[in-house]
Amino acid sequence: MNHLAAPIARLIEEFSKLPGVGRKTAQRLAFHVIHMGNQDVSNLAEAIVEAKSKTIYCSECGNITDVNPCVLCSSEQREKNIICVVEDPRDLMAMERTREFAGHYHVLHGAISPMGGIGPEDIRIKELLMRLQYNDVSEVILATNSTIEGEATAMYISKLVKPSGIKVTRIAHGIPVGGDLEYADEMTLSKALEGRREL
Repeated sequence: MNHLAAPIARLIEEFSKLPGVGRKTAQRLAFHVIHMGNQDVSNLAEAIVEAKSKTIYCSECGNITDVNPCVLCSSEQREKNIICVVEDPRDLMAMERTREFAGHYHVLHGAISPMGGIGPEDIRIKELLMRLQYNDVSEVILATNSTIEGEATAMYISKLVKPSGIKVTRIAHGIPVGGDLEYADEMTLSKALEGRREL
């Protein structure tokens, strides 16, 4: 890429580091930015910096937020006795799009993956158990992804929680095996939530 001006080459390089962005897409994005107006470019740059500097993780559920606790945890309209466990903040957003779940969430920030070197202590399972110990929770819905790692994580959490007498359910498999919640449509997620089963 020595035929490109150094700033453009650097911009392409930075865009190509984003997930799902290949070299050609990075190039298209870089040239699009070059053709944008100065104010639009400034707004984009400020939005990126602000998103990075002003977002934190909720101390209760682990979701990405700009206030602590987050708006979901502090809402009086949500059922406090049901916790839906998801792997990632994007999965939480996917569940919220269904408008079917009115309880609280717990974001693990990953799944157990021995092959990837991720054990139970590397994700927020300990924090979940603490929440269950100090709150009046009647049901834990395990909405981890339908992958080997997601299933292993669900089974591990189920074995830890069930002895406490709390009902443990798993979302139904309207989600295809190997699929991520993030990419499922609202109807599929809604049916999966309705058809959850006890483990």
